[in-house]
Amino acid sequence: MGFPFNFYLAAFAGAFFATWLALPLWRAWCLRVGLLDDPGRRKIHDQPVPLAGGLAVLTGLLLPLAAGAVFLRVNTSMLHPLRHGLERRGLELTAIAAGALAITLLGWLDDRHELKPLAKFAGQVFIALLVAAAGVRATLFVPNVWFSYAVTILWLLTVINAFNFADNMNGLCAGLGAIGAWLFAAIAAARGEYLVALMGFLMCGALAGFLPYNFPNARAFLGDAGSHLVGYLLAVMAILPHFYTRQHPRPLAVLSPLLVLAVPLLDLAWVVAWRTRSRKPFWVGDTNHLSHRLVRAGLSRTRAVLVLWLLAGAIGALAAL
Repeated sequence: MGFPFNFYLAAFAGAFFATWLALPLWRAWCLRVGLLDDPGRRKIHDQPVPLAGGLAVLTGLLLPLAAGAVFLRVNTSMLHPLRHGLERRGLELTAIAAGALAITLLGWLDDRHELKPLAKFAGQVFIALLVAAAGVRATLFVPNVWFSYAVTILWLLTVINAFNFADNMNGLCAGLGAIGAWLFAAIAAARGEYLVALMGFLMCGALAGFLPYNFPNARAFLGDAGSHLVGYLLAVMAILPHFYTRQHPRPLAVLSPLLVLAVPLLDLAWVVAWRTRSRKPFWVGDTNHLSHRLVRAGLSRTRAVLVLWLLAGAIGALAAL
């Protein structure tokens, strides 16, 4: 039995509406408890904005997953390919889910208490180690378990912080995340990787449900909880598929994740190099991101974000080729 592709549409739509409906509730909660991003020297907003996006996106992921679990339990004769994948990769998926909750909690703690860089970095390393220990690892064709641990942890840390850095203008991080998730989902669906495709369409739908509240005018921000979650899930989705197999012997295909995530990775590399050359700590924010430079070149903030979205989509589309 083939996989029913309308389930991809259901995953996207379910995550979209769950996030879209949950956001006002989380926004009201953030206003009540004071979980706000206040204006400051490096901020582009002049009023406190609720940091509700990450919690809403997580809700948009969890509610459709719960509904899907109930559906699978009731309809025991359906979706044999999906059921087989869930059984075969159960440990990995459990670790990924636990990691998603943990990375969101870490980001929420940073939003709430402004964690010191070392504490936040230690939390990221622990979560990456948890995922790698569960078997979600990249190998880069090197048959050495310690190498696979090292490259997996480095990859997760890089992508998580790339999206954390990219959360510097309305809609930028969420839009780049939605584009990346869609591309990973499309590539995985074309190759019959149902679980990765479903994860990608869920994430794309959740971020699309958040964007109306964040772009072009922001009534809510992702916060570190949201940007950490986006980066984490995209990093995991880049590892899960088999971009190179004996049936499809294309070594250059392992570059697909780099193409899909090219814009946030280039922005991270640029900012770290700039701050290092300026003898500033690379973890201290500034206004030298690609988006800020486009604005200084004469674009509006909205157009700068749209240009980076277009660039991400164009480069990422090469991954499908």
